[in-house]
Amino acid sequence: MKFNRREWLRSAALAGGFTLLNGFSSIEPLTEEEIKRFNPRKLNNPIRLSSNENPYGPSEYVRNAVKKAFDDGCRYPYAYADELAEMLATKHGVAKESIIITGGSTEGLKIAGITFTAGGGEIIAAKPTFLAMMQYAEMWGANINWVPVDENMGYDLPEIEKRITSKTKMVFLCNPNNPTSTLLPKDTLKDFCESVSKRTIVFSDEAYYEYIEDPTYPSMIELVKKGANVVVSKTFSKVYGMAGMRIGYLIAKPELAQTIRRNVVAMSNVYAIEGAKAALRDDDFFKFSLKKNKEAKDIIYKTLDHLELPYVNSSTNFVFFKSGRHINTLGKQMLDQGVRIGRPFPPFYDWCRISTGTLEEVQAFAKGLLKVYS
Repeated sequence: MKFNRREWLRSAALAGGFTLLNGFSSIEPLTEEEIKRFNPRKLNNPIRLSSNENPYGPSEYVRNAVKKAFDDGCRYPYAYADELAEMLATKHGVAKESIIITGGSTEGLKIAGITFTAGGGEIIAAKPTFLAMMQYAEMWGANINWVPVDENMGYDLPEIEKRITSKTKMVFLCNPNNPTSTLLPKDTLKDFCESVSKRTIVFSDEAYYEYIEDPTYPSMIELVKKGANVVVSKTFSKVYGMAGMRIGYLIAKPELAQTIRRNVVAMSNVYAIEGAKAALRDDDFFKFSLKKNKEAKDIIYKTLDHLELPYVNSSTNFVFFKSGRHINTLGKQMLDQGVRIGRPFPPFYDWCRISTGTLEEVQAFAKGLLKVYS
């Protein structure tokens, strides 16, 4: 049987795809002990790789701490939160008064935004980025000054700094950025934040900070320690695998923290707080999550390389790649393959954000993508 060129290319791609998938099948499955300790989620239909959730956790250590806390469910969480704040202050080398416990880092972003910009203040933010702060602040009368990401999908820091005026009450940085997964150069970042914090407040969202592989990469908590007008948000949702428990925190110099704290609404609850304390002590789960995230990204990268689809080297638990087709179209096609991918991120409608999952989930994504592009 003869093939025309298009049929031949399709046949070659399929053959290469099978070879690729066979290579993935050699990955060793988790042991029974790892399943017990690290709690991988079960395969669902559809597989949800759309929300940047850690596919492992809460760990056995965290689950046991939460169960033990059931007897304290009749208590208000304030005293328990104070103990967690002390642990976090020690971990980050700041005063306890610098820590604000929140119901996930999203609450922290929202309350910080309205604290300083409600009623007409301006926030300068990149586009695209994580929108929780800006969407909520707009509801309270804030103005958003959007700065498009540069050609490398990174923050255009010179343009952001150029736009700062007396109306600017906050500059928002999501670093690593969501959805582009890009990381700002460490020297540029520090100089920028140090300079800008003398003119306005800098908010550094570090939800994905733990996934950064450079051990020398600085957190902007270092500037908080120096008394700069910098607010940092952190979360237990990502590397700690506690997204459903809703707990995060902000770090700012005490006087700034005191101002923000007045607007805290939810804070968190006894169970999440006790789970967070346990998570901070569970170094094995922390390392396991990072290891498996790296393995999952490797499968995604190899699949995209095989299909010759460009992507951004990720410093997070997701990959942003150029799909070459509208995200709504690709979303439906992948859902037909049993995988839910990320939502649209204007103006990059021909790009897709795919979260890492368990190795089985990511293999299913790879198989589905190969079929869609065959």
